Amino acid sequence: MTHRRRLRSFWNRVDSGGIHQAPREWQSWLSDTGSLTQQIERAISKKLEVLVLNDGRQDLNSDESRYFHFKIKRCRIREVLLCANGEALVMARSIIPTPSLSGSNQSVLRLGTKPLGAVLFAKSRTSTKKKALRKIAFLKKRDCFWRIYQKKYPSLATPVWSRRTLYKLKGHPLLVSEVFLPALLNY
Repeated sequence: MTHRRRLRSFWNRVDSGGIHQAPREWQSWLSDTGSLTQQIERAISKKLEVLVLNDGRQDLNSDESRYFHFKIKRCRIREVLLCANGEALVMARSIIPTPSLSGSNQSVLRLGTKPLGAVLFAKSRTSTKKKALRKIAFLKKRDCFWRIYQKKYPSLATPVWSRRTLYKLKGHPLLVSEVFLPALLNY
């Protein structure tokens, strides 16, 4: 009999005590259930600048693919930096399966330099208010995700805290990973 080897993930659920591994100054950023964009804009008292690093179809790695039950290999992946005064505060990677872009969700296709949170947390959308699956990780140089992010943002500090949330947008899944950069603590 053959056994399927279970993939290990270094992501820890926030609601299972994983948040207590993070330093106190990062805990509120990692555990907040609302819009990260709105939370940062309140902290900096101005609108965030969004710098799009990449927006196109890419292959998922096995850790990301597990969120979609390994049924999806390629997705639209959007990687951005959220900045204030030209300084990067957060790097975000959004994985949007093709079925999630259909119907009234097509507005996600036309984001441009608008943050995804503006669509996910719009007052007219109710599906994000349900409990979303949220996990956190402490990314180090040896982790594959740190290397992915470091290629897109070469001055990425190490180690960094990150959170990942599986949202539902009108019943369709979207996976959003956010890497919190040290400059965020200045606010």
